[in-house]
Amino acid sequence: MFRRVLSALVALAYPFVVLWGLKTCGLTAVIVAVLAVCVFNCLLRPSKVSAVLLICAMALCALSFVYRIPLPLKFYPVVVNALMFGLFLASLFRGQSAIESLARLRQPNLPPEAVRYTRRLTIVWCVFFVFNGLVAFWTAVAQPDEIWALYNGFIAYLLIGSLIVGEMVFRKIRLNR
Repeated sequence: MFRRVLSALVALAYPFVVLWGLKTCGLTAVIVAVLAVCVFNCLLRPSKVSAVLLICAMALCALSFVYRIPLPLKFYPVVVNALMFGLFLASLFRGQSAIESLARLRQPNLPPEAVRYTRRLTIVWCVFFVFNGLVAFWTAVAQPDEIWALYNGFIAYLLIGSLIVGEMVFRKIRLNR
């Protein structure tokens, strides 16, 4: 549990680390900090997804370093959303959708209607990741750094939380019928 919370805090910190670093320390220091944050997060929760995100972060840092521009660093949230979209979309073509896999951790014997519901919910998350990724891209290329950090380090997480809570409320209401 502690690792999960710490990993979430590290992810939340990413946009603010970049913003603060660009304003105070310069691009090279930000690149080093970003790499450190991403390596730390990968060590906290080692997985294939963490490894892919670390490789993507390294590539974005390399682009920033070579071209001496911060823009590639701001694409990290876009990459995260694209990866999550890909994982959730791919799960729709496997035996179990991503949400069904999570639901089966709590209830291994899901009824057929629950399997259909989790499949539809996985599609909702796919749409969310596309929307969130597009907004992350837009804030990276067309908005000041402060707006980019605010959206990607705060508003996006509020939207994720709202989707989770909204789905839980919807499910409770639906189950009570």
